[in-house]
Amino acid sequence: MFKQFDLDDELVAGTVKAGFKKPTSIQNLVLPEAMAGKDVLASAPTGTGKTAAFILPCAQHLLDYPRTKPGFPRVLILAPTRELATQIFQQAELLTEFTDIKIGLITGGVNYGSHKEILTQTTDMLIATPGRLMDYIDNEQFDARDIEILVLDEADRMLDMGFSDSINRIAGEARWRKQTLLLSATLAGAGIIRFSKDLLNEPVFVESDPSRKEKAKTHQWLHLADSKEHKLKLLCHILKQKDVKRAVVFANKRETVQMLAGVLQGEDLSNAWLEGEMPQDKRNNAVSRVKDGKVNILIATDVAARGLDIDDITHVINFDMPRKADIYVHRIGRTGRAGKKGTAISLVEAHDMLSVGKIERFTEEILRRRVIDELRPAYKEARIPVKKNKTKKVVKKNAGLTRKAKAAKKAKKAKKAKKKSAAK
Repeated sequence: MFKQFDLDDELVAGTVKAGFKKPTSIQNLVLPEAMAGKDVLASAPTGTGKTAAFILPCAQHLLDYPRTKPGFPRVLILAPTRELATQIFQQAELLTEFTDIKIGLITGGVNYGSHKEILTQTTDMLIATPGRLMDYIDNEQFDARDIEILVLDEADRMLDMGFSDSINRIAGEARWRKQTLLLSATLAGAGIIRFSKDLLNEPVFVESDPSRKEKAKTHQWLHLADSKEHKLKLLCHILKQKDVKRAVVFANKRETVQMLAGVLQGEDLSNAWLEGEMPQDKRNNAVSRVKDGKVNILIATDVAARGLDIDDITHVINFDMPRKADIYVHRIGRTGRAGKKGTAISLVEAHDMLSVGKIERFTEEILRRRVIDELRPAYKEARIPVKKNKTKKVVKKNAGLTRKAKAAKKAKKAKKAKKKSAAK
């Protein structure tokens, strides 16, 4: 089925090796435009084949226009996190297995010396995180002038993480490029649109509406909690259920992650945890323990919300509600992938109801309220205070002024009549 895009046989063989049977909706939209050399701004939910949608046209470009001299990468793919960069690298290696394309990976969290080979030998395609790549550009160890295609994956997340200056600098260093592709699970907000205008040249905008087979079948609901202690009881109860085969629990702070790891361990719920400042080897070990089935619970901050490549996550649990609605979408995107069923459960205190409202408006879905009989909340759901309507105040004020004006007019008329009567 991938032959329809005029891909070389070696790349088609790569799609077969990767287990692809037919193109997904986002691949059908992006591949023809990208292979025609156009800049692309694309949006699609997680788990719908976004990575292959940009890897394949980049690889085909490298095959169509073979390198004439050794040097730095001709294709640069930027990703916000180490996990996502590694996942892209692994899929790129798989899809190009039957070609001679040389692929490199540069991320933070590893020894600088480990990238020496990539920086000194010929590499065709490079997947990198912006921070570490900027270090090499600043130290004049990396030259971006050979870059012909620049890809930004999960661009909105890179903006959220404060990488906009680094990306603009990298794009400036690669200003002789022929093509730019920007992809994300969401393109919400004016920031990402402004960002794309600075980087893309007359882009084609594509937004995928996945088929029912591709769509994440994620059941979502929330449990009301009276306090943090109540939330902990709810969490432990949920994780002990038989249908929870593999779960990711999200918290907003690393201190909460560590606290949860200890509490769950005390409840005989073995777990691994993942947060921002961990060395790469410890991060890899935590993910491996879950992948290998040694533990079935991963506790994480939002650093794991993108690029976490663990199959068959049955449950995502929000112990803390995310600060932004789009982060909620990325969190629950870890489950229900590639058409499989998933469950997303949020544990909500009174102060979280504002976030719940934002999420429901953003996703255009109501989060159903559920109750566990033995852990029923003592208090009713907190209502979000409605702001007083200023328009009504103004109308009321104006109405008051109108009454005063009428009274003044009546008094003036009476005074005039009295004066006229006195003159007679």
